[in-house]
Amino acid sequence: MVADWIYKEVERVIRAHGTRDPFELLDCMDAVTVMSDKYKRKGLKGYCFEDLRTRFAVINRKLNRYEQRVVAGHEAAHLIIHKDEIQRSPAKMLKDFNIFDNSGRIEYQANLFAADFMLEDGDVYELICDEYHDYFSIARELYIPPAFLSFKLYSMMRRGYDVRPPIDLDSKFLGK
Repeated sequence: MVADWIYKEVERVIRAHGTRDPFELLDCMDAVTVMSDKYKRKGLKGYCFEDLRTRFAVINRKLNRYEQRVVAGHEAAHLIIHKDEIQRSPAKMLKDFNIFDNSGRIEYQANLFAADFMLEDGDVYELICDEYHDYFSIARELYIPPAFLSFKLYSMMRRGYDVRPPIDLDSKFLGK
């Protein structure tokens, strides 16, 4: 199954680079990270591409730092697991307006990768088991949008944890 392959790839990347920070990962990958002022806060969140064997991740500077971090993880995921799609055409860019859109295979996979990369199972499970936390307070404590937490919970559920995402996987939450 795809979710299992993605989780194994996340574990490989964490071992290889020794980080769960998406900006550090982009740096370890020798990707050029560009913080752009060109887009409205509710507009383009980020995109990535490869040109002349250089990988680029462009992130909307107008997002708050927590959203920028999620977008960086999402773009790093594209650069790692979708490099073939990015390399097929020199002009092809993976543009993310609604990065948590679950409507396409590529976006779904990048979201699963980013959620597993950025959030440790143990940290999430500990918060879930705490009777004083609900779904939304867990997302706030982890500084992530609730819809992003759903991708992590889905991955954990697939791997045997007794967790259930209370909302459906929805990639459009940053666009709202």
